[in-house]
Amino acid sequence: MRVAIFFATREGQTSKIANRIAEHLRAKEVTVDVVNVRKATPPLDWSEYATAFVAASVHALHHEPEIIEFVRRYRDDLHRIGAAFISVSMSEAGAEDMRAPAERRERSAADAQRMVDDFVKETGWKPERYLRVAGALRYTQYNFLVRFVMKRISRQNGGPTDTSRDYEFTNWPTLDRFVDEVSERLRSP
Repeated sequence: MRVAIFFATREGQTSKIANRIAEHLRAKEVTVDVVNVRKATPPLDWSEYATAFVAASVHALHHEPEIIEFVRRYRDDLHRIGAAFISVSMSEAGAEDMRAPAERRERSAADAQRMVDDFVKETGWKPERYLRVAGALRYTQYNFLVRFVMKRISRQNGGPTDTSRDYEFTNWPTLDRFVDEVSERLRSP
């Protein structure tokens, strides 16, 4: 079985997620191709893939433009092989923050879902399965302006504001379970 993982990222958390999916599948003896769509995408032979994962980070309330363009171009192929979508955002981090008030978590969850819904509208692709995943704050990698803006947004949402370090919010066990569910479906008759 061969699976493709297509991703787009800015600071690297979605790349880390894509590579985690690949490692998880390879441990199950699945052949995996990992493709960063921000770079030149090689010609694709979709008949080689049992399925695919499309992972995209959110910045300024929108998914990466490269992944939107990629999905628009290949949406019929993605649909045919039952590809799964992974939306990576800080809104999901807020939705999963059990220390936050319920109202704030609900608002964050609604924002994260709205971004998935907008992605579906923008691309015309409605994935059979999707997962919202919390991303990371990469304060040490941001320029001054981005660090200032992200700190302000984080403060407003009750998140960390120490810009001398980075914060990772991805729930790895949840991601692994999702990958297991998708790959088990492929093994079922």
